[in-house]
Parts: sequence; structure tokens; C-alpha cells
Amino acid sequence: MLIALFPGDGIGPEIVAEAKRVLDALVIDGLTYEDGLVGGAAYRAVGHPLPPETLDIARRADAILFGAVGDPDCDALERHLRPEQAILGLRKELGLFSNLRPARVFPELAHESALKPEVAGAIDLLIVRETNGDVYFGEKGFRTTAEGYREGYDIMSYNEAEVRRIAHAGFQAARARRGKLCSVDKANVLETSQLWRDVVIEVASDYPDVALSHMYVDNAAMQLVKSPGQFDTIVTGNLFGDILSDQASACVGSIGLLASASLGERQTGYGTFGLYEPIHGSAPDIAGQGKANPVAAVLSLAMLLRHSLGREEDATRIERAVEAILADGVFGGDLGGDASTQEIGDAIVRKIVTIS
Repeated sequence: MLIALFPGDGIGPEIVAEAKRVLDALVIDGLTYEDGLVGGAAYRAVGHPLPPETLDIARRADAILFGAVGDPDCDALERHLRPEQAILGLRKELGLFSNLRPARVFPELAHESALKPEVAGAIDLLIVRETNGDVYFGEKGFRTTAEGYREGYDIMSYNEAEVRRIAHAGFQAARARRGKLCSVDKANVLETSQLWRDVVIEVASDYPDVALSHMYVDNAAMQLVKSPGQFDTIVTGNLFGDILSDQASACVGSIGLLASASLGERQTGYGTFGLYEPIHGSAPDIAGQGKANPVAAVLSLAMLLRHSLGREEDATRIERAVEAILADGVFGGDLGGDASTQEIGDAIVRKIVTIS
């Protein structure tokens, strides 16, 4: 079993180091690691955010544990050389089209949510975000209008095959949860969204046991604040999913708590190949200070064990350990506490050892 470790920029190396310590504490026979450069760190070393050597490691691995990318010193680079192109490139090159972003409130942290505790406490949802298409991968550039004005443009598009495969992923995820799927789009004004809605409705006939509903993205954003408990599983496009999942993080209390998995169709000897990462960014303002919360990276590791290595028991051990340290009041600065990155990692490792 080969796990690729791509720490990246900012706080990425710190949180990946703690996740690796947790993984080591599980003592899994036959587990090996290989490190790779991504993002600004890769650009500085070899002149590209996603070097061929890193892509080779990714293709040989059974799963990838990813930290974060983003470096303000690289903001002036041409877009294809910016750190963020590493994660976009990995998703595209590896066919990782289905991004799973669970969000639920830990009882001890309901007071940290921007919502009333009784509203926040009902949050237990999964966002299934398409990650290989939409405006992120469409034609983009700058041009000059007939009047001489500068104009930027980004093309949003999906074809029906792309929508169909993410729709199946959404329905299957909902079937494994509470059997409710909400498809989020903007079909009242976007042709891309109209196609999305039409294809999702077609796919629904294969899942008579799943209740399908539709919601415009602006209403979905409002409902996530007003009544988040109504959602079970949400399936949506790349742009809308990016925004809604970050909003969900504010609803649960901190972006430092939310994990994600990017999956495709490739199967390994143990499960589905995937890339796992916290949804937060590189946070360069606190990098190297021991202030980063590694919980989202550790929970991403739990998803890796579940989906890519087929180790449900170990995944559950990690999740129980995280729940236990939060119940004990081990909070980082993002949650109003003073525990350092390593202290949070230490606490999780101690719990791992005691949980069977």
C-alpha cells in the first residue's frame, strides 16, 4: 500500500506531518509513503506547480494525502504556473471528478458556529461536488471590447456525460446515507444548469429509493444558514460546490474541521483511488507558528482509509479519537483554544492507542 504525501505550501507540511503521525500510530502492515512537491514549493524548486515526478508518484500510489497550496508571492505568475494549478491538475490528470465534503457539528462545538446552537446541531450533510468541469476548466482569458474596454471571460460548461457520472455519484452517496438528494443549480438563468437539471432527473429513474429535490444555488446558500438540518446529500457543480462547502464550514464552527475526498473510477487492490485533503487553504499568515488545526487533515486521512484502503475499522478509530479530544476540550486557536498543531496531534495519537 503506497500513500503519496503532497504537503504543499503554508501550513500544509505541518498538518500533513500530524496526519502521518496518526497513520503511523495505527501500525498498518505493508504501508509505505512517498513524498512529492506541489504548489508554490514545487514552483520554487523546479519551476512548475505540478512536476512530472509528482504526477508519476500520484499515478503509482493507492491514495494521495494532500496538504494545501497557495502562496501570495506567486500571485503575479501566469495562471498556469500558480500554486493552485497543482490541485486542479491532479484532479484533471487523475480523473478525480467526484469531491465528497461531509459537514456535521460536533456537540462540543455547536457554540462555535455562526448559527444558533439548536440550528447548528442539526447539521449532518454531505456535499458531492463535481471537480473536473465547469468554469474552472473552461476557456478563459482577456480581450478588448469593440468600445476599447478590457474584458475578462471564463466559459462555464458541462456535457451530459460529465453530469451523468456525478449524478450517479450523488445518488449512490445519498443511498448510503438517509436517502435524500438535493441537486443544486441555477437553471432559471444558466443553460449549463438547465442541462444539469435535465440529466439529473433522467438519472433519478435508476434510484427509485432516493428522494430527489432541486434547489437554486442562491436559495441553497440561504437554507444552509436558515435550516441546514433539511439537507442530507447535496450534488452540485464545481463552482457552486466550492462556495457552498466553504459556507458549510462556517456553519459547523471552523474550516479547520472539514475534510474532503476526491474520487474517480480507478480501482486499486484495496478500494477506490482518491486524493484526500482538508478544504481549508494554505493560511500563509500562520504557517510555521504551530497554530494550524490538523483535525481536517486527520479526518481526511480517515476518509482515505475508508474509501481507498478499505479499512473501515481504522477510519472509525480516527473519527472516534477526534471526537474524544474535542470532548476533552483540546481546541486550537480557530476554536478559541490554545492547543498547538503538535499538541492536537499528540492528543489524537494518545486516543488512537487506547481505542480498539
